[in-house]
Order: sequence, then C-alpha cells, then structure tokens
Amino acid sequence: MAYRLYNAPQSTCSQRVRFVLNAKGLPFEEIKLNLLEGDQLKPDYLKLNPNGVVPTLDHDGAIVTDSTVITEYLDEVEPDASFTPEDPVVRARMRTLMHFIDEMPAAAVRVPTFNLAFLPKFQAMSRDDFVAMAESKPLRREFMLAMGQTGFPKEEMDAALGRLRRSWERMDTEIGKSGGPWLLGKDISLADVTVMPALVRMHDLNMADWRDLPRVATWFDNIRAHKAFAPTYYHGSLLSERFPHLKATIAKSA
Repeated sequence: MAYRLYNAPQSTCSQRVRFVLNAKGLPFEEIKLNLLEGDQLKPDYLKLNPNGVVPTLDHDGAIVTDSTVITEYLDEVEPDASFTPEDPVVRARMRTLMHFIDEMPAAAVRVPTFNLAFLPKFQAMSRDDFVAMAESKPLRREFMLAMGQTGFPKEEMDAALGRLRRSWERMDTEIGKSGGPWLLGKDISLADVTVMPALVRMHDLNMADWRDLPRVATWFDNIRAHKAFAPTYYHGSLLSERFPHLKATIAKSA
C-alpha cells in the first residue's frame, strides 16, 4: 500500500499526521506545499482538498482530508502500533479530548502564529493583493480578513494566550486523573498526538507557559523523546527555522 502525504513542514496539522506515519514505520511520499505561496489554493490541489488546507493523504488513490480524520483512518487501516484505546469508554474520552483540542489550543495557536511569523509577509503585499489572497481561501477567509495587514489586536492575542493556558491546565488535570504519563494513562493516544503541535509551536515561540505544571512539562519531555518526534520535526519544521525575523523576536522575549 502506497501513501502520499500532501503537507507543509511547519503546518501543525501536517505534523500530527507525519508523527503517526513515522511512529507506525510507514514509508510515505511527502509532497511539500508552500502555503505562503498559495500552493494549497492551486486548482489541482483543490480537486484533492476543496478546503484548500493541508494535510491531504492519498492512500492508493483514496483521498482522506482533515488531520484528525487522517490519524484515525491510519489507526484503522494500519492497526499495528495503534494510538486508539481498545476500551470503548477510554476511546470515547480520547475523542472528547480531540474535539476539545481542535476547539481550543489548535485554534488559539493560529493567532500568535500569524501575528509573529506570517504577518511580515502580508504587510509587504498591496491591499488589493492581500484581500484577493484572503478571499481565495475556502476555509480561512474570515480569519485572514479579521487579522488584516496590521495583525490581531492585543486583546485578541491575550484571549488566545488565555485559551492556550486553559488548555495546558486541562492537560494537567487529565494526566492527573489518568495517572499519566500520557493524557489517558500509560499509553500514548491520538489525543496526545493531536495536542502535540500546539505545545511544540508555543515552545518554539518561547511562549511555553506550562513550566509551573510539572505533569505537562514531563509530558512534553516524553513526546519529544518519542521515536517518531525527530523524523516528524526535521529541519525546517519549526517556525524559527523558516522565518529568520523570528529569531530576533524570540531573543528579545527570552
């Protein structure tokens, strides 16, 4: 069976899928898209994924989109080294956490990401070009127009950071209830994979505000020690490796 993954190195959703593929030891062809150049909005790609986002998995011609759906799909078709609990009650808890993660940290992390990393690219565009680019995005149109070329205001940034902090506190609570070291107990699950990129992103931006939560800090150490982490986060996968201006910003906040 052949896997082809259309993704972007720095995309948090792409990183989820790469992690599962690497953890399962599944060889895959990686098609890297440049999101800032609009590769995800080209007609050929929109035929595969009409949402105009990454990742997209092509599995022997079967097209699967949405990172959460793809990771569950991979656990179904490649059950070895499964990330899905066998117990239906625990499995339901995992899916509940995955929904929470997509609603809270995965959404909130976009605000600091766009404000700190992507905004200079948008500020260099003419107003007409920026609006045309934003209008062309099937799934992120309103988000882009709300950000504009001046970025999200401090109030929005603070609100996003607040949602992220509540997410880390929820993680701390869940690890405490399960006994850890993972969210659902002794075994890593898709819930851990789903939240992983948000923590990696905030750590990369020097905004890791979970250091006073020892269970979360240990969780973060454990995920980075997983065998699938290094091949997933190859050089160029971090924003600080892709955008030189971030290094100065991070150094000032250190």
